[in-house]
This record gives sequence, structure tokens and C-alpha cells, in this order.
Amino acid sequence: MHRISDFHKKRLHLAIGKILSGTLLAAASAGTLAQDTAATAGGSIEEVVVTGSYARSLEKAVDIKRDSVGFADAIVATDIADFPEQNLAEALQRMPGVTIERNKGLGSRVNVRALPSEFTFTSINGLATASGSGGRDVEFDMFASEIIQSVTVKKSPTAADEEGGIAGTVEITTARPFDYNERQLVVSAETAHNSISEENDPKFSFLASDTFGDWGALVSFSSSERTNRTDSNSGVDFRPSGRWLEKTGDAQWQADQTAEVLERDTGIVIDDRFDSDETSRVVFMNKVGDRAYLNSQEKWGATAALQYQPSDSFGLTFDAMLGSFDNTEDEYDAAAYSASSISALEQVHDYDDTTLSRYGITVLTDASYAATQHEFLSKEHVYETDYNQYSLSLDWTPGDWLINGLLGYSGAEKLIDSSNLKHVAYAPSRTRYTDTGGETIPSDNPDTIDMYNSPDSYLFESYEVNLEEIQDDKYAAQLDVIRPLQLDFLPSLAQVQFGMRYTDKSKERNRGTNTVTGPSAGDSAWAGERTLADSELTPVSELVPGGSYLSESANAPQWSQISNAYARSTFRYDGFGVDYADDQYYRVDEEVLSLYAMADFEFDLGQVPVFLNMGVRNVDTSVLSFGYHQIQNPDGSTGYTAAPVSKKGDYKELLPSLNLTAELADNLQFRAAASETMMRPALTDIAYKRTVSVSEFKYFDGNPDLEPTYAEQWEMGLEWYPENGGLLAASYFEKEIEGVVREALTGVVEDVTKYNANGTIDGVYDFDVYQKVNGEGAYDISGVELIAQYPLGALHEALQGFGINANYTILDSSLTGESDLDVPTPPEGLADKTWNFTAFYENDTFDARISYNYKDKYVERIERDMYPVYRDAYGQVDMSLGYRITDNVKLTLEGINVTDEETTGYTIDPAFPTMYEFSGRRTTLGVRATF
Repeated sequence: MHRISDFHKKRLHLAIGKILSGTLLAAASAGTLAQDTAATAGGSIEEVVVTGSYARSLEKAVDIKRDSVGFADAIVATDIADFPEQNLAEALQRMPGVTIERNKGLGSRVNVRALPSEFTFTSINGLATASGSGGRDVEFDMFASEIIQSVTVKKSPTAADEEGGIAGTVEITTARPFDYNERQLVVSAETAHNSISEENDPKFSFLASDTFGDWGALVSFSSSERTNRTDSNSGVDFRPSGRWLEKTGDAQWQADQTAEVLERDTGIVIDDRFDSDETSRVVFMNKVGDRAYLNSQEKWGATAALQYQPSDSFGLTFDAMLGSFDNTEDEYDAAAYSASSISALEQVHDYDDTTLSRYGITVLTDASYAATQHEFLSKEHVYETDYNQYSLSLDWTPGDWLINGLLGYSGAEKLIDSSNLKHVAYAPSRTRYTDTGGETIPSDNPDTIDMYNSPDSYLFESYEVNLEEIQDDKYAAQLDVIRPLQLDFLPSLAQVQFGMRYTDKSKERNRGTNTVTGPSAGDSAWAGERTLADSELTPVSELVPGGSYLSESANAPQWSQISNAYARSTFRYDGFGVDYADDQYYRVDEEVLSLYAMADFEFDLGQVPVFLNMGVRNVDTSVLSFGYHQIQNPDGSTGYTAAPVSKKGDYKELLPSLNLTAELADNLQFRAAASETMMRPALTDIAYKRTVSVSEFKYFDGNPDLEPTYAEQWEMGLEWYPENGGLLAASYFEKEIEGVVREALTGVVEDVTKYNANGTIDGVYDFDVYQKVNGEGAYDISGVELIAQYPLGALHEALQGFGINANYTILDSSLTGESDLDVPTPPEGLADKTWNFTAFYENDTFDARISYNYKDKYVERIERDMYPVYRDAYGQVDMSLGYRITDNVKLTLEGINVTDEETTGYTIDPAFPTMYEFSGRRTTLGVRATF
């Protein structure tokens, strides 16, 4: 394994050496490239520098939008760094058409126009960003918003863009010294309070910049801590009755008893116990869990820029961005799995055969079970991510030519240490739905237990530790050549631009597992002997700060279990370690060469000035994926061994684009765009690897033959820019998307031995093999986007200083999700409606803002490929108050989720809730000084 890894690292480094030797003098930064693209519209955008005024930051964002070649929106420094967000994702959610995915109260990933996050392409200073995730989507929660200068979301690409992104492209830039016309020193400090954890978290940041004749230097730094508690009644899901009805042999009694109870208590008669289409339409609650999370983060980020700018025709810049994001999550879980492998139905107390009758589904909403698997789980997830990015840039104008380029590296390394301490008790119990999820209570069976207060009944099963290491690297070089033209025979041709980009990207994953069952390696003395009561127990209200679990609920359970700190010290014996397993290793290398050409035309249609940008990009991609597959032992002995395997793939595509702007009247623009774009498959889906879901009797394999998802799209709209700096805009867009990556059954592995949690053999089964494949056919998405940004002082003097910033996006899709039961559902991750509204007021000494962000319901996943699970519609109120003590010092008071909204979800219909999660409100007090 390691020889293969080293070989490909050498190949990658050799490729980069060739890039360095051939293109060093043609390198340029992303900020320059973004400005040059805008320059094709008839002039360069001025550097964006805004300090202290939300209204001025909105005006600058409007300028960027107005001067962009295609459809785009932006936010700039003050808007990013001076609003109550916890990270960059939350700063972006206030942009038109942008929403975020939340994880326990924290924004993590970005959705553009409500499309799934993997449809969005992200770059920082012109480089596709490495974040150490398993896919191509970026984990924005690891970036500190304070070190970012501006963000532009491009919704219609040009040929010069590296990737178009089916949803859009998020272009992030950091600050540079010549962005400012004088010396800058900005220092800020704040403390934030979480209403549930009752912890206070500090944050500190500064920026220092100065120029020295032809030279300029800038550094910025931000450091923060975050402690957030989340209480969650979650984990409720559907399980088909085939779980027991298909039992045979020694477990035949489970099938017979379940069938008898169904007929006796519900009148349902199962005609064919092995017909999954029939048994999957009688479902029960598989699991009910009560969880308390404690999420602790330490994050720092820094940027540095060194510029040499001796003249307007020459500039050389070195940019660097570094950071670290350490995230530890403690999860304390009291759970009941009614669908345990040794159980069966005992009694159905209530059921619902009307809510989902159109799908033929009956839900057992209240039932008693013969042997529920009760679990206490102490889980600890430690994520350590380090990222760094460097680029060298040159901006050169020899004569009538303009030469730009990019040479850079982006990398991230993530280490994940996850542990799970499990204690199990098998006993009869009763599980039923509640208004917010579900609950497990003692049944009428005399052998039942109180699952929350029976520590002697729980036996130690295992302490499992998984160690995973991900290395994500990307090298890139780009050359752009621009030539303004004034041709007598073709006066409308204003400019031509052509260029190339080469990227070499690799993602490598190592993973290993060690399961502890005794006080030393290979010892199983604790399994089945040690009880929960033999360990030190702590009330859940003390395991996480802030008091009782779901303290606002009178019926919330309270329990005690083992702390993760105790688990580490007790169950990780001397000499404990985790070795990486060969069969868990994979690596994917991807090389892309892109060539493009485009032209700008300026002409009049009657009295209407028109700007037209046309271009085409040729993309040539080669992929090498390798890892390990399980094969029969070569010596003929029983068992399997990991054998190395690799596969090459390639694809080419020609991607055209068109962007048009027409000045219909003073300050009134008509804009139109059309293009073909693509999003490459996630590298983790391409990689050779196999994972297993024992409970679902499935293997999941990587697929090196995956190809990109393509979209043909067009958009048109009107934009009005009144003299007061506002914006009113409306646009309509359509996308035809094909080759969507979906999961499909591609094979069967026969005679797989499956074990129960207590170590006994559950049976021998055939396991289905699933892979991600490119789906056949195409589907359409259409939508409308509305933007209103307006200073209300233009309406009346009494409203001077007041303003609004609002946007609304609505989508319609022809795509339905993949449900084996033909339950119609939208595609995963797509929300029909999103909208944001911000009202603000500011004067020389005081400013105030209140913002509401809304995202409609969307499908999170399709449980067992049958039952769509929805994340409910969610709206959140944030606010900010600022008071300028002096010209240089400002005091701020900010609030996130001030109305303390909960996150909820359900399976198919709200009658069957799956999630009820509280993360609390967050209040921040800060001070900022500018010198």
C-alpha cells in the first residue's frame, strides 16, 4: 500500500515541477482573474474596501453585481466580518439564492439556489479548495469569516472559469495590502454565550496592512473557541416488517409470532413473507434515541500577502492562507432498537393505516416487542483539520496585451479519531410515537426493564475505535491572455481572451479499527461479564454543561452513563493503538487540462447598448483510482485477503457559454446567459473501496467509471439600479440536468455470515452490492429569483438611515427521488423555497440589523432506499447592534437564533417525526478598534 502511495506522490511532484519551470512568470492570483473577467464588461472593478458601514458594503456588492459579465451576487468585508455569524457558511446565507445546511445549530455547507451542496464549486483565491471532506463540497465551518475580504457567487459561468458549477460558483478572496489606500490596523475581541451549555466562548482577530513604495505587506489572524450543547430526541426511523417475517430455521418462531400478532391486532394478513414489496409496506419504529451532544471547537485562520507593484502595468503577489480546525464532539446516547435480531412483535397497541394509505403503507405507531436491544452509547468524535494554500501571481500588461495566470497549491489534512463504548441489555419493552419523536417505556411483559435506570442489566459489548486520515492536495497553473481590439472590419469585437489551466488533484484515505473487549490486546474478559454498573457513571446533566436534558420538557428522561474521558482512560489499555487496514485504503488521482477561448462584443441594437461575451472551454480529464478488494485467499484456505486493484478512466467535454447585457435605459439592465456546465463526481464515490451496512444486508462499493453530471442552463432577468445605491432585480432560470449520480443495485455477494451484537450467529444471507452510477435520462429545474435592496431614505427624509436587503428563490423540479416503493419525492437536498430578509438602520454612531433566513423542507435521505426522510422547513432570526464609542472604537451586541428555534424532521409525513433538536441561542458581546 505504501509503495503505491509513494509512487504516485512522486508522479504528482514531478508534474508540479514541470508546471513551475514552464509557467512561473505567467502566474496570477484569483482576485486578479476575477477582476479581469469583470473587465471584459468594459472596465476593471475597483478594489473592494469597506470599513464599518453595512449600507456601504451593500453598495459595493451592488457595484460588483452590476459590472459582472453574467449573473452574480457578492458580499464584502464589513458584511462578512461584522454580522452575527459563527463561520463563513453563515455569512454567505444572506446572499440571494444562498442557503446553508445546519448541523447541531452550526452552518456547515452551502447550497446555491436550494440545490444540493455538491452542485456548488468553491475556490479561494482562484484555487479549488481542499477541505478534507469525502466529496467535492467544501466544509465552510472550518473557515474563519474574519480573514475573508469578499465573496462572489457566480450563477452563470464564462469560458474562463475553472468549473461552472451546476448550482453556481463561490469565489472567495482574501485581503491584499494595495486594497487599502493607507496603513490599516484592525483589532477585535468578543465573547459569546450559548443558552443551553451556558458557556462563554472567546474570539480574537486582527488585520495589519501597509505599503512601502512599490511594496506592500498584509497579515490577518483570527482565533476562536466554541462550546455548543445540543439536545436531540432523534434517531426514529421506519423498519419494514420483513425484518422478522423472513426468518427461517431456528428463528422461525420470530416470523410466525410476528405474523400472528399482525393478524390478531391489526387484521393484516401477509400473503408472502418473502415479498419485500408487501412486507415493506408494514413498518414499525426501528429505533428511538435520546441524545445529548457537546461540541467543542478551536479554530484559527491566518492570511498573508506580499505585493510588488512598481507600475500600473506590472504586479507580483504572493498569497498564503493557513488554518486549523479542531472539533471534538461528545455524544451520549440512550437508545432502544426494537428491531433487534432476536426480537419479534408481542402486541400492537395502535397503528395508522390512513395517513400513508395512498402508498399502501401501515405504520405500527405503538407496539410492544419481545426482546428490544437497549443501548447506552458513549461516543467521542475528534476531528483535526489543517489546511494551507499558497499562490504566486503576476499581473503584466506588455503593450496592448494583458497577461494573467495562476500558480498555486491548496491542501488539507484531516485526522478523525472516533470511539464508541457500547453496553447492551435485551429485554421486552414498548415503543411509541410522541409529538416530537418517540419514546420507549416498560411493557406489560414481566421481564421488562426501565431502560434509563437499570445499569445492572446492561452488559459491556465493546469499545470500538476508528482512526481515519485523509490527505487532500491540489496543484494548479493557469495562463490567461487578453487582447483588446479595434478592428475596422469588425468594430463590434472589443476583446479576445484565451488561456489554459492544468490541475493535478489527489485524495488519499487510510482507515483502521481496533475493538477492545478486555483489559489487554486479544483479551475478551469484559464481553458479556462487565456491566454498566461496574463503571463510573455520571448523570447526563453533568456530562454536558447546562443542566437537565431537554430542561423545558416536563417528561424528558434523565439518565446516567459513562463519560468519554473515563472511557478513554479505562478502555484504552497500555499499548493500545489502531493500525490502518489495507482493505480500507484508497487513493484517487485526477489530472485536468482545460483550454478556452472567448470574445467580447460591444454594439448597439437601435438605441440600446449591448455587451456580449461568448466562449467555449475544452476539458480533458484523466482519473486513476486504486485501492483494495477482498479476494479468496490465494493458498486456498478459508477466508479472504485484500488485493490491490486500480483502474484508469478519462472523459472529455466541450463547454460553451454566453452572457449578454443590454442597457435598456439609464440604470435598467436586461441580462441573459446560457451555458453547459458540469460537476465531477465525488472522489470518495470514484475510489475503489467497500463498506458494509450489516443491518441493511448491503455492501457499498466505489465506482471508478463514474462520469460528471452535466447541465444545460439558461437565465434571463431585469436589474434596476436606482441612483440611491439600491437594487431591484428579477430573473428566471432553467437547468436540464443529466447523468445525476444515484445509488443502484449492481451485484450480490452470496452466503455472508451475519453476527448478532452478543456474538452469536444471526444467520447466513445474501448481501446486495450497491454502487453510485450515472442515472439515465435528464430532468428539468426551473426557478425565479427576486432581489430587493433599497435604502428607505429615498422614500422620505424620516426614513433616512433605514434600509432593507431581501431576496426570494422558488424552484420547480421534474426529478423524483429514488424510492423502491415508488413514494414520490423531490431529489435529496433540494428545497422548493428559500428567502432572506434583513432590515437595518445606521447613522454615524449607531447601527442595528435584524435578519430572518428561511429554507423550505427538503429530503435529507431515502431510508433503506424506500422511505424519504425530510428535514422540516426552518427559519431563524439573527440580529446585531453596534455603537461607535469613538471614531476608531465600536461596541457590538449580536444574537444568533434569538427566538430559540428547534430543528425538526419526519419520515414521509409530519405525523411520523424523526428529529427534535435544540441547539439554543447565542449572544455575543464584542469590541472592534481601527487604527
